[in-house]
Amino acid sequence: MAIKWTCPYCNRPCTVGKDDVRFVSGRNYIAEEYGSYHAITKVIVCPNPECRMQTISLTIKKTNEYHHDHETLYHWNLLPESAAKPFPDYIPQQIRNDYEEACLIQDKSPKASATLSRRCLQGIIRDFWGIKKGRLVDEINELQDKIDPITWDAINSVRHVGNIGAHMKKDVNLIIDVEPEEAGLLIWLIETLLTDWYIQQHEREQRMSGLVKLAEKKKQEETQQENPTDT
Repeated sequence: MAIKWTCPYCNRPCTVGKDDVRFVSGRNYIAEEYGSYHAITKVIVCPNPECRMQTISLTIKKTNEYHHDHETLYHWNLLPESAAKPFPDYIPQQIRNDYEEACLIQDKSPKASATLSRRCLQGIIRDFWGIKKGRLVDEINELQDKIDPITWDAINSVRHVGNIGAHMKKDVNLIIDVEPEEAGLLIWLIETLLTDWYIQQHEREQRMSGLVKLAEKKKQEETQQENPTDT
C-alpha cells in the first residue's frame, strides 16, 4: 500500500510503496514479570533518485499472551537522528544551528529545546527585519506593523503558552520548564517563518531576476534584428 511521506533529508514529498519500505521485526520474552516485547525496525529509502537516503526508526511494543501488539512503549528515530528539516545556506548559519539543535533535543530536553528556539526566533527577527530592542517581547511588538496580521498573531500567541509566555520578557537564554508539546510549537513556528520569509523572498528574487534577464535578452535580440552586422 502506497503512503504519502516527506523525506527528512531532501524535504521532498514522496509516495512510498512496498519497494521503498522494509520491516525487520522480532519478539523477545524477557521474564515473567516483564512479559513479551515486539521490536520493529522500519527502513524507508527515499524514492527521489537524487537523494536515496535511508530513514530508520525502531519501535518497541508490549505484547499480550497471544503475542498481539497492544501497547507502544518506546519509539526512536535512528536515522536521521534529528527531525530538523533541511534549510538552504542563505539562511544565517547561527539560526540554522539553533533550529537544528532545538529539534535534536526536543524530546530529550524540552526546556533546552525551547530556549534554543526562543533564541532562534529572536535571531530571525533581528536578521530579517533588522529589529533590535534587547528583549524578545519588545521586538515582537515592533514587528506588528511590518508583517501580515495572521503571522503576527501566530508569533504573538507564543507569549500565551505556558512558561514560554511567562518568560518572554526575560533573557532568551534563560532555561525554563516546558512540555515537549510546547517545545514542538516553537519549532513549528521557526520552520514556518524560515519558509515564509527567507525561502519565499529568495525564490521571489530569483524569479524577478530571471524576468529581468529575459527582458534584457529579448531587447538585445531585437536590437540585433534592427541593426544586423555586415558579414
